Amino acid sequence: MPRVYNFSAGPAVLPEEVLRKAADEMMDFHGCGMSVMEMSHRSSVFRGIIEQAEADLRELLNIPENYDVIFVQGGDSLLFASVFMNLARNGKADYILTGNWAKKAFKEAQILGDAAEIASSADKNFSYIPDCSDLPIREDTSYVYICENNTIYGTKYPELPNTKGHTLVADQSSMFLSEPVDVTRYGLIHAGVQKNVGPAGVQIVIVRHDLVPEDLPGVPTMLRFKTQIDANSLYNTPNCWGIYVCGLVFKWLKERGGLDQMRAVNEHKASLLYNFLDESELFSSTVVPSDRSLMNVPFVTGDKELDANFVAEAEQAGLVNLKGHRTVGGMRASIYNAMPVAGVEALVSFMKKFELENGRA
Repeated sequence: MPRVYNFSAGPAVLPEEVLRKAADEMMDFHGCGMSVMEMSHRSSVFRGIIEQAEADLRELLNIPENYDVIFVQGGDSLLFASVFMNLARNGKADYILTGNWAKKAFKEAQILGDAAEIASSADKNFSYIPDCSDLPIREDTSYVYICENNTIYGTKYPELPNTKGHTLVADQSSMFLSEPVDVTRYGLIHAGVQKNVGPAGVQIVIVRHDLVPEDLPGVPTMLRFKTQIDANSLYNTPNCWGIYVCGLVFKWLKERGGLDQMRAVNEHKASLLYNFLDESELFSSTVVPSDRSLMNVPFVTGDKELDANFVAEAEQAGLVNLKGHRTVGGMRASIYNAMPVAGVEALVSFMKKFELENGRA
């Protein structure tokens, strides 16, 4: 069966070149006689893999030396708690709610301490990013938390919030490495790799070193960032295979000109889809134009039965995983780095055909 165009929000499409490279090295990594999945994480071979992955990531994002990089497990759902445990030194943090993932992070923080909601777009089903120019940030808050790109609702911050001098923490899972970012504007960035970087099971944390406490009484060892920083992400057995594939993706990005070039490609792909949606008489975008994501594009017809027919017929045409999240309905196309331009062109072509056949063109 030929490969389909996979528009899944995550786990998501990976570059074909990376998949072929991983397949070629599956049985024997660089002449060591074993797969990466079989080797000890304490071996010099794997240390070389993880050290190179970190070096390439640092180069791609121009990460300063005073920021630590760790590869961890447990999902972003665990990081929602560990971020608060590590960074909320006075037990206080402020949250901007722009979708399900920010809400979940906020809920975990509420369990652990004093978390405040300082802005939200829930009033319009998270279809926009609230004004963040003059937020009611508490003077003694430890950080301001955002989910910068909202996978479910298809929004992205057009500009970072004015944190009034407070540390900014961002969940960048569904936009990570899709465009350049100035790491120095953040105290911490975390990202699950399964959306735009690698297979499920690895989370990347980039954190400014001075924010990491030396000791956290009462906090379990594995939830302390310092534990993994001091051990170079090798305190316990990491997701060796996942980190290896992430490293291949980092090299794939470098070979294609880095994040400036990736942003240009992603802007082109998004414009193909949004331009059609804005002109269509059948399909419409669910997001305020100024806040639209380059990575996740929800759209609807306004008719649930027609939406279901579209998803079913698209799958028959090799365009899969287009069903929208239940809180938005309709469809969602996730067009991450690894989605080729041809995939978006095929989707738009199919949408035009579907519109003609359903009498609203």
